Amino acid sequence: MSSPLHQFEVKSIIPIEIDGIDLSFTNASLFMVLSVLCGFGIMWFLMRRQLLIPSTAQSVGEALFGFVRTTAKDCIGAGYERYLPFILTVFLMVFFGNFLGLFPYAFTYTSQLAPVGTFAVLGLIVSICIGLANHGVRWFRTFLPEGIPLIMAPVVIPIEIFSFLAKPFSLTVRLVMNMIVGHILLKIIAGFVYSLGLAGGLPLLVVGVLILFEVFIAFLQAYIYTILTSIYIGEAVHSH
Repeated sequence: MSSPLHQFEVKSIIPIEIDGIDLSFTNASLFMVLSVLCGFGIMWFLMRRQLLIPSTAQSVGEALFGFVRTTAKDCIGAGYERYLPFILTVFLMVFFGNFLGLFPYAFTYTSQLAPVGTFAVLGLIVSICIGLANHGVRWFRTFLPEGIPLIMAPVVIPIEIFSFLAKPFSLTVRLVMNMIVGHILLKIIAGFVYSLGLAGGLPLLVVGVLILFEVFIAFLQAYIYTILTSIYIGEAVHSH
């Protein structure tokens, strides 16, 4: 049985190098493109016919959109509509990154620090831009909350800045570690099924249950990632 860690290896599909910089199109790049196509394609398919009495497909699409919209509204409040496209994009990218990785020979780019960290840093930059756009330079008062004596500023401000910059790290590590652990467990038990042959009925059943559980985790992690991103945006919008 091959190492369960081989599934996380980034492999070059189309080698591209410019001035010594590796810009190759990799398996991670491929599945990010597939996630974009899946997200766009499925939403288009579900909402292609918008009827007064919705069809089953339209109902599913509206339920998905409504779920993300409710999350954004609860976390951001007034004016959430402006940020809904970004939040929906984050949800779909994370979910399909998790979900597509469950298929045999697929690659889970949400198990890699670089793409997930990029999503998180992008969310941080967006929240900073939103804070500055809504409050101007007063947004920097976020790092010195009201009621804190100025004499405490040298201590409080570095702590607040560190806490703010740690948000992308917490988002990234939470998602990456969940994906890695789940896929390693699936790989190990699937290896038992292959090794045991006909006697692997019980491990096969366990694999089936784990796959269903991983689908739930794929959705749950996308939801957690989305709700935390929405909370960070909401803090920027309503910062005082």
